[in-house]
Amino acid sequence: MGQQDAMNTRVGGANNGLSGGEKRRLSICIEILTRPKLLFLDEPTSKTVYFGTLSAANEFFASNGFPCPTLQNPSDHFLKTINKDFDKDIKEGFVNEIPTEEVINILVNSYKSSDIFQHAQTEIAQICKQHSRAVEKEKRHVTFFTQCHVLTRRSFINMYRDPGYYRWRLAVYIALALTLAVLFNNLGLSYGSIQARGALLLFVTAILTFMTVGGFPSFVEEMKVFERERLNGHYGIIAFVLANTISAIPFLIVISLIPGTICYYIPGLQKGFQHFFFSISTLFASMMLIESLMMVVAMGAGIQGIMMLVVGFFRSPADLPKPVLKYPLHHIAFHKYAYQRLLKNESEGLRFENDHNNNNNNVGSGGARPMILTGEDAFKDIWHVEMATSKWVDLGVLFAMVVFL
Repeated sequence: MGQQDAMNTRVGGANNGLSGGEKRRLSICIEILTRPKLLFLDEPTSKTVYFGTLSAANEFFASNGFPCPTLQNPSDHFLKTINKDFDKDIKEGFVNEIPTEEVINILVNSYKSSDIFQHAQTEIAQICKQHSRAVEKEKRHVTFFTQCHVLTRRSFINMYRDPGYYRWRLAVYIALALTLAVLFNNLGLSYGSIQARGALLLFVTAILTFMTVGGFPSFVEEMKVFERERLNGHYGIIAFVLANTISAIPFLIVISLIPGTICYYIPGLQKGFQHFFFSISTLFASMMLIESLMMVVAMGAGIQGIMMLVVGFFRSPADLPKPVLKYPLHHIAFHKYAYQRLLKNESEGLRFENDHNNNNNNVGSGGARPMILTGEDAFKDIWHVEMATSKWVDLGVLFAMVVFL
């Protein structure tokens, strides 16, 4: 296909790569690998109208009585010689002395008696001999495992090379995490820190996962390749989705771990590896779930916005209108399970100073609260955290959503 000069060149995308004609020839090579019985080609060589060197073309036309005039573009001369539309060019005053059909016959007959034709016939005969000795094997589709393996490897390489997939998003996440760390630095255990912890965890749960939309342009380009290959019958939807999910896991771990660590330890959230591991796992599950949800590009952002409104931060679950917003949106929103489980994970074992009690002068009224509030009581009272359900059960719900969505 004449692609030797481009063998070490990337196909391209946002950056320069193969030309339009080279991409067309590359697509032909990809299809030839499957040995199809029939290929439908629509201008596969782009604007190429001659296969060979320019000097040979000039010599061929000149030897048959149609030399290229001095200071004239050879391609224009060849086109005028063999195209009937130029039999009488009034604008340039050019008139063919010989009818175009006769010119074409002269060139065809001359080609059949030329050395180029004989050389081509010899090569064709040699190729036919090689094919006659080959035994055509029965064609079989590759297994589902092989499809997933190849697609996973290709998708991983594509995600690694394309900075728009995860590298730029990681840089934005780190910048946001550092901003959050400075804003919520040293939360402490005062009564006001309860509100601050809820705001921090909501931002981590909702906004950081919402930033997944940044990888859409790269995903759209990959979808174009998927549509073409699926229509050609190379693999199915399940293999593509599974491979895309598996290849994204290492990158999702990185963009969950690094910003999550910054947002967790600098503000001074719960100590202990178990609490930290649960928080990172929840963030990772939310990231994976968003990757699946955001495949519906046109609707993903709007769905996330509605889910964030009913998570329980802006209005308590008890105050949400029961039709639609509470039943079923509040209970099917993954933000609810991620946000409330992070709150419960943060509340375990903490003791807050109830200085809010003294500020309201409730002491002696018979209804004064204790000077020390447990984390469970504080978060249940303020954020309506459902303490009856294990946080690990809700983490399992998130991963179940990843599987089914």
